[in-house]
Amino acid sequence: MTFSLRPAYDDPRTAELADRLRDYLDGELADHERECGITPATRLTRADLEPIWRRSRELGFYGIHLPEEYGGQNLTYTQLAALKEEIGASGRVLAHSVLGDMGGPLRAGDILKHATPQQLDTYLLPLIRGERACCFSLTETDAGSDVRSMRTVAVADGDGYRLTGHKVFSSAGPFADFAIVVARMAGTGEAEGDKPLFSAFLVDLDSPGCRVEDGATPMSGEHIESDIVLDDCYVPAANLLGEEGKGMRIALGRVTANRLLHCPTVLGATRRAIALTLDRTRTRKVAGGQPLLMMQGIQHKVADMATDFYAARSMTYTALAALDEGREVHAEALMCKLFVAESAFRILDEAVQIHGKEGLTQGNEIEYLFRKIRMFRVLTGTSEIQRNGIAKLLAFNH
Repeated sequence: MTFSLRPAYDDPRTAELADRLRDYLDGELADHERECGITPATRLTRADLEPIWRRSRELGFYGIHLPEEYGGQNLTYTQLAALKEEIGASGRVLAHSVLGDMGGPLRAGDILKHATPQQLDTYLLPLIRGERACCFSLTETDAGSDVRSMRTVAVADGDGYRLTGHKVFSSAGPFADFAIVVARMAGTGEAEGDKPLFSAFLVDLDSPGCRVEDGATPMSGEHIESDIVLDDCYVPAANLLGEEGKGMRIALGRVTANRLLHCPTVLGATRRAIALTLDRTRTRKVAGGQPLLMMQGIQHKVADMATDFYAARSMTYTALAALDEGREVHAEALMCKLFVAESAFRILDEAVQIHGKEGLTQGNEIEYLFRKIRMFRVLTGTSEIQRNGIAKLLAFNH
C-alpha cells in the first residue's frame, strides 16, 4: 500500500465504486448541502436525512455492503472500508447517511441473521429500503465500557415483556422509528455469583411507556444522540431478537469487524485534515513572503503527520485483508483501534497548531475535525480498554 491523500485502488471494483462515491459526495451532495445551508452546526431533522437515504439507495450506496438478497453488493470488509474512508474524507455533513451509518443498514449491524421473517418484513427490510430508521440502545450512564452492569430490566409478562430502564448515547435516536434495546432479564445477575442474562428487543419508539429525549450534545456539537427512557414498556414476544438470554452475544456480534470498520472513517477525516493543512502551509505567507511550508519546523510537522497516517492506514487495511481471508484478528483489531485513535488525535492537534488562530475558531473545519477526532479516543471503547485487551491477549496467547 503506497501513500496518497487520494488513494487509488488496485481492485477494479473498489476503484469504480470509490470514484462514483467521490463524484456524488463532491458534486450532488455538496451542492445539496450548500443550497440548504447545512453545516456541522445544523440541528438535523428526519426531513434532512430521508432524501439522502432515498437518493443513496437509487445510486446503489445505501446498504451496499449487504448480501445481494437484501439489495446490496456483498462487499468484502476491505471494499466497505475503502468507501467508509471516502465518506470520512469528503467533509460532507450528510455523508453519514449515504452508506447507512445514521439509522440505516450499517447501524442495524449484523442482526439480519437473527431476525424472524416477521421482523424482517416489519422492521429490517423497510430500514434497508430507507423507509424506516433505527438506533442501537446498549449504553447506560453507569454501564459504558462495562455494559454488563446495565440496569435496564426485562420482565416476562404473558406473551411478551415489560422493559424498564434508561439508555443513553443512542446514536440516530432523533431520527429513528425503532430501537434495538438490550436489557437484563429480571431475576438474573442479582445474587453474588449469579450470571446475568441479557436479551435484545425491537422496540417501537412510539410505544406506550417509551419516550425519546434529547441526549447529551457531544463535543463535536452534533445533535445525533438520544436517551431512550423505558417505563414499564410492553414489547410483544414477536419482537424478541434471537433467543432469550442471548442478547449480549447479538449486541456484541462481529465486534472485531465493527471495531476495525470504525477506523476507516476516522482515517478519511484525518486524511482531509492533512490535505487542508498542506493547503494552508502552501498559501499562508510568513515574514519575507515565503509560504509557511518553506519553514523546516513546519516541514517536520507535516512529515510526521503524513507518516503517522500512512502507518495507521496500512495496519488497518492489513488487518481487514486478513479478516477477508477468514483469519482471526482480535489483537490486530484492538491495535488498529488504539493506534488510529491516538495517531489521528496527534495529527489533528498538529493541524490546529499549524492553522494558528484560525484552527481555534469555531466555523473553521479544522477546529471541527479536531473535536470530532478527539472523541474517537473514547467512543467504541476507550484507548485504555484497547490496551487492556491487547495485554490480555498477549499474556494468554503468547
